[in-house]
Parts: sequence; C-alpha cells; structure tokens
Amino acid sequence: MRKRIIVLLMSLLPCWALVAVGQNSELQQKAEAEQSKGNVVAARYSYIRAYEDYARHGQVEQAVACGVKAVALYYKENLYKEAFELLRTIDQTINGVKRADGGASLHYLTTKERMLMYMRLHKKESAREQFSTMERQVERAGNDELRNDLLYNKAVYYYTFGKNAEGNAVFKEMAAKLTAQKEYDKVDEVYKTLISNGRKSGSANLVAQSYISYMAWKDSVYNLKKADEIGALKQQIAEGEAAVAERDSSLASRRAVIWGLSILAVILAAVLALAIIGLMRLIVVTRRLKQKVRMANENIALKAKFISNISAQLDPTLQKLDSRQPEVRALQQFSEHIQTLSTLETAAGEPVETEDTQITSFCEALLDAVRSQVREGVVLKLDAPKISAPIHREYVSHILSHLLQNAALYTPEGGNIWVDFKKRGPHAYQFMVSNTGERIPAEQHEAIFKPFLEVRDLTQGDGLGLPICRQMALNMNGDLTIDAGFARGTRFVLDLHA
Repeated sequence: MRKRIIVLLMSLLPCWALVAVGQNSELQQKAEAEQSKGNVVAARYSYIRAYEDYARHGQVEQAVACGVKAVALYYKENLYKEAFELLRTIDQTINGVKRADGGASLHYLTTKERMLMYMRLHKKESAREQFSTMERQVERAGNDELRNDLLYNKAVYYYTFGKNAEGNAVFKEMAAKLTAQKEYDKVDEVYKTLISNGRKSGSANLVAQSYISYMAWKDSVYNLKKADEIGALKQQIAEGEAAVAERDSSLASRRAVIWGLSILAVILAAVLALAIIGLMRLIVVTRRLKQKVRMANENIALKAKFISNISAQLDPTLQKLDSRQPEVRALQQFSEHIQTLSTLETAAGEPVETEDTQITSFCEALLDAVRSQVREGVVLKLDAPKISAPIHREYVSHILSHLLQNAALYTPEGGNIWVDFKKRGPHAYQFMVSNTGERIPAEQHEAIFKPFLEVRDLTQGDGLGLPICRQMALNMNGDLTIDAGFARGTRFVLDLHA
C-alpha cells in the first residue's frame, strides 16, 4: 500500500486493532515485514493469506484492511486485472456480513482503490463514477471521519485531472475545517501528503498546486498561532492580576506582579518573533534547495542527452573508418552501446510487450549459440521445466546471451556452465546463469552494473554490457543481480515479473 500517498487516511480513518491471535496475526505481521523490505510479491502473497484467514474467522474489518493492501501492491506493479478481481472478492466478503451501515464504510475502502487505479490509468469518467459511489457510501455510513477522507480524495481527483481551481477550493475547505478545530498538525500533514502524492505519481501540476497552497496556509497559520499565543498570554496576565488582587490588596504587590508578567510577555513575544524569523529563513532556504535540486536534475538530463547526441553524431564518421582495425571496431561498439543505454533509460517506465515462449527450446538455442566459444572440456547444462512463460524475447535473449558469453570467456577448461529457470510465483519468473570460473569480489557486485565508473582501454571492452543488461531487466519490471551466496563460481540472477 502506498504509505506516504495515503498517510493522511491513516490519521483520519478509525484504527482497526488486530484482535486475531496465533496464525492470523503472524500472517499480517509477516506481510508488513516483507513490505518494509521492499519484497512486493512476498508481501502481497502474505496479505492475501491474512485476508483469507480473517474472512474465515468472521473478522471482516481486518480482512478488508489486508485485502486492500494486497490490491495496492498488485497495481503498484501494473497488475490491474488481478487487482480488480481481488476487489470483487473483497466486496463479496463484505456483502456476506450484516452490518448496521450495510457495509458502506468497508465498501468505501474498496471503491476508493478502484478510483485510485482509474486515476493511475487516466480514465477520468471511470474515476468519477467511483467517486460518486464513494459519496453515496459516506452518506450511508454517516461517518464524519470518512467525510474528511472523501474531501481529501476529491481534491486529489481534481488536481490529477488538471482542475486546479476545483482542487484548490476543496482543499481549502478541508484545511479550513481542520484549522478551525486548531488541528494544525493534521493540516500540515495533509499538505505534505498531497505534495508527496504528486511526486510519486509524477504529477508536476499536483506538486506545484499543493506547494503554492501549502506556502499560503503556512503564512496564515502562523498568524493564527501567534494570535492564540498572545490570547493565552493575555489570559495568563488577567488571571495573574486576579490572583494578586485576591491574595494581596497592596498596590505595590499588585504592580510588582503586573511588571513581572509584562516582562514575561515581552520575553515570550521576543521569542515568538525570533521563531517566526527563523522559520521564514528556513522556508527561504528550503525554496532555494528545491530550486538547486531541480536545476541539478535538469543538468543530469541535459548531460545524458548531450552524450547520446555526441554518440549519434560520431557514428556516421566512425562507420567510414576501417572496422578491421581493433581500435576502430572498439569505438564503433562503444558508440553503439552508448546509444543503446540512452534509449533504454529514456524508455524506462514504459510498458514492454511480452509473448508466450516455450522456455526449454528458447534456452537450448541460446546455449547452442555459445557452444563454439567455450574452452575444451567445458560442459553446458540446462535445468528448465517444459513450460511456457510470457517474456520480452529480445531483452531476455540479449541478457542471457551476454551472460553466457561472459561465462564462456571466464570458465576454465573442464568447468561447467549452466542455465536454470524457476517459476517463483503466479507472475514471477527467474533465470540463473552460473559458471565455475573465478568469483567476482563482493565489493564489485554493484559497481559492475554502473556505467562510466573508470577509464578503460576500449579494445579490452567498454564495460557497458552489464549496465545495458540491468537496464533492460529494469524496463521489464525486473532486476539483474549477482547471487552473493553462490560459492562455486559466479551466478547471475535475472528476476522477472509478468
């Protein structure tokens, strides 16, 4: 579940305490532990199991809480079909239990997840339909805390689809409501959450509008706080004067107390003024820091584009040179690798197409292609079940071929090279390429995946092969790593999530 995106909701909605014991409680704790480690698949699986156990024991509120967390972890990886199917199952669970509000407060949580998914998919009308349903559910539930949550999501909806004026109006309504109740910390958290929401969703419009509103509210709330403190101080002075009058009718004593309280008021006013000045300076420094960060990000993007442009401009000239010369061939390959890496980084975040592939024959073809490159006595092995899996053939073929070529280069005579394929979950797959050659030192496990870390003799390789392979893995919603626990040589692990 996107903790920072909906941290406000955790403070507004009722806290559902765990009343389950034994296995049920342990399942949810395991899911939360896996999620804190970033293990999305394992966390989602444990949340689903916790939901099923809670539902079996009739603990519908705990079941729904775990179920919607699993839903959020599904669409975090763009698995919208599975997310919608799980929501339908949760709604059926809610319908099977009699509640005073007809389950409206629980259906509100599942409807909100649907709205968030449609917003991520930029389906405005579908998101609006879900929001209308949320409004009806809040009315049936008659819950003021849900009304506050509804206002928050209404503002996010407007900002997401570019309706800044409507979003500002709704957000001001909610901020005014909490400000009137003097819940300044909650208002501050509301703005921070909305800004964080915009950053994580990549919505520059949402971040900009939220930040402008936040700064305006900051300016106004300090005046309110100052007025409250001055009012409290005046009340203290009045109470002090009354106490002096009751205890001692002496004018001298009364004046002494009044003078003491006046001095205290001056000191407090001075402290408050210094605090305000310090806060204003902090705001200015923060704005400057944000500007520097933005400029740094822009410079990084410009540098990447500059490098790619240089490579593209050099390519026609390099093609005219004699590619039979090792130095020329190395330069040509270096230019090609730079353009490939730049293209992959630009395409990061875009969906990739997959096709159902018979794994055994796919891997056998890759092993056959590298067979002529291995040293004498090296044995090539394959351990893969005869199943099909949806993969991006071009990317996976490139990665495995590169790993096998490296293995052929570094495996001594009489060694072994083998490829394993494992199905780790309903939508999780794993390729492993291992060899009995020399181990890669642990301190280099991350460095070899990073480009341009050192100056190289290009005729000995440009060091971009593995960075390109990892970027391909990341573009497939996966990763490429080295198994640090493999002691027989070197093992590369390609994790994929369909």
